[in-house]
Amino acid sequence: MHPVTTFPGTGSSRVEECLRRNDAAATVTTVALLDTSAASTNLGDQIIMDAVRAELADLFRECMVFNVTSHEWMGPHSRSLIRRARWAIAGGTSLLSSRMWFRPSWRVNPFDALSGLKIVLMGAGWHQYQHKADPYSRWILRKLLKHNCLHSVRDNYTGTMLASIGITNFVNTACPTMWQLTPEHCRRIPTRQAAAVVTTVNSYKGLQNREADRRMLEILKRRYGKVYLWIQTHTDYEYARSLADGLTYINPNTAALNGILGSELDIDYVGNRLHAGIRALQYGRRTIIVAIDNRAQEMGQDFALPTVNRTDIERLEHLVSAPFETAVRLPNNEIARWKAQFQSTT
Repeated sequence: MHPVTTFPGTGSSRVEECLRRNDAAATVTTVALLDTSAASTNLGDQIIMDAVRAELADLFRECMVFNVTSHEWMGPHSRSLIRRARWAIAGGTSLLSSRMWFRPSWRVNPFDALSGLKIVLMGAGWHQYQHKADPYSRWILRKLLKHNCLHSVRDNYTGTMLASIGITNFVNTACPTMWQLTPEHCRRIPTRQAAAVVTTVNSYKGLQNREADRRMLEILKRRYGKVYLWIQTHTDYEYARSLADGLTYINPNTAALNGILGSELDIDYVGNRLHAGIRALQYGRRTIIVAIDNRAQEMGQDFALPTVNRTDIERLEHLVSAPFETAVRLPNNEIARWKAQFQSTT
């Protein structure tokens, strides 16, 4: 008989039962997770993967979940692991694009498409507002994404783009980072302005707007007693320094962001970085996400995330000073439908 250790409160699992029977055919079910934070310099991807892992840990309690990177080209070993896994799940971020051949976040090639990988999306999004997908991108996404299951997308725009290439087996679940922002959680978020604020800027060249970002920081310096700036990617530091002085910088890691958001400080979040804002909401902080691209705009529209357009300076200043309630609309039915397809595994 194989030795089995049962920890208090865990109960008896299917794996334990197989071991007790000394079943020679017993195997541990494996799940391959495409880790979208590995080989990424954007710490927002770590925030996404924290939520993805937490949700999958609950969903696949008796399974072994292992990681394969999505931001680097896969080799034969990674492809073999994915094929052998019961499920292969891609964890969020802007994986999909109309030009999957041009600097893609998801590094895949025709050999991957022909290898039978069959990936399931979990809160994935489309890269920026783009024209319709080119023939190569349509082909490779239709080959890579599993046909006979539900995919989870983060917003309606992503769903529209998938439908345009013939992929209609999806539900709009929002990003997994939002799945715990329940009405009960949101009711505990303060409605009035705090004494201090955490902010962020986005230094990607295609998303910079120096004038709008400078005016945002000026508003925050004027309205709050202290302004902390978190560095989400390494180039944010120099960009922020070129815009304003008098800022207090938070170390460039998620532990430092968690530390200040979880502290006793009376603090809000107002900034350009979407997932830093969602992390602030997770910690119950009053949050205004300054929308600079399709992600915040679409998720704000679909799920009532507290967003404001970066060029609407008057509305931003009004929101900072005026009381407002946070009332995120979670697509609970869609989340439940996506999760239900894995019940036979767990």
